[in-house]
Amino acid sequence: MGTPEFAVASLDALVKAGFEVVGVITAPDKPAGRGQKLSESAVKQYAVANSLMVLQPEKLKNPEFLAELMALKADLQVVVAFRMLPEVVWAMPPKGTINLHASLLPNYRGAAPINWAIINGEKQSGVTTFFLKQDIDTGDVLFSESVNIKPDDTAGDLHDELMAVGAGLLVKTVKAIVSGDYKEQAQDSMTAGAKLKHAPKIFKEDCLIDFNQPAEQVYNRIRGLSPYPTAYTFLNGKLLKIFKAELLPGEPGISAGSFLTDNKTYLKFACADGFMSVMDIQLEGKKRMGIEEFLRGYSGFH
Repeated sequence: MGTPEFAVASLDALVKAGFEVVGVITAPDKPAGRGQKLSESAVKQYAVANSLMVLQPEKLKNPEFLAELMALKADLQVVVAFRMLPEVVWAMPPKGTINLHASLLPNYRGAAPINWAIINGEKQSGVTTFFLKQDIDTGDVLFSESVNIKPDDTAGDLHDELMAVGAGLLVKTVKAIVSGDYKEQAQDSMTAGAKLKHAPKIFKEDCLIDFNQPAEQVYNRIRGLSPYPTAYTFLNGKLLKIFKAELLPGEPGISAGSFLTDNKTYLKFACADGFMSVMDIQLEGKKRMGIEEFLRGYSGFH
């Protein structure tokens, strides 16, 4: 059960490891782009190309869907980047339902673990497999694997690394379940009373840059929202998305949010304790471009 590209690597790894995938459950086709043509999820495209049975329920409690799911007689259900499952679905298979989550649980439960790890300046992230239960991302942990976050990694970079590491961890987990050689660990026993960090869904207001913050916090927010959903500010009243920036330390000497430019090679915004030099941007109504190309064609400073 999965929808985006992140889930395709796991499905592919399970197929290549020789497991019998009796069915693939993914999101219904959605209208996308200017022509609003129906677009298939990345998981559906993979499943169709590999002749796997596909189900695309609108509602997971629909009796017709539940009957189709039951008829597949799956021993185990595997969930990667899908949606909340009702108990009638996750409790169905005899060996249960496992989930792959893109964080080191119990930290960063929620919809956007990759983004928040980088926004919060973490040096490490990882993937965790666990058995599903009612409350989201709280089930007993099976296995986890950590990865280091490099200082200039974006959410996109971390996504791609965790996608690959997660696929390997999932195969290891399924093999362990088949052989019965695993131990479950309750998440409550892993917290040791520490305050947990969360990863809620990201909204547009989370993407607006606050230049009154220290430069490193601004830099981490830009990295953590790149390439999607993208941090933004305003330039002469127009929305400016920032995909990549460089941190320049030192006292800015101008008020936070003000900018300096030579109209040729740089555009830098003042933060609380330094500058953020933007390098890869997209102005409202324009295509994404590097800063020098942007400045060559932009007349808004004159």
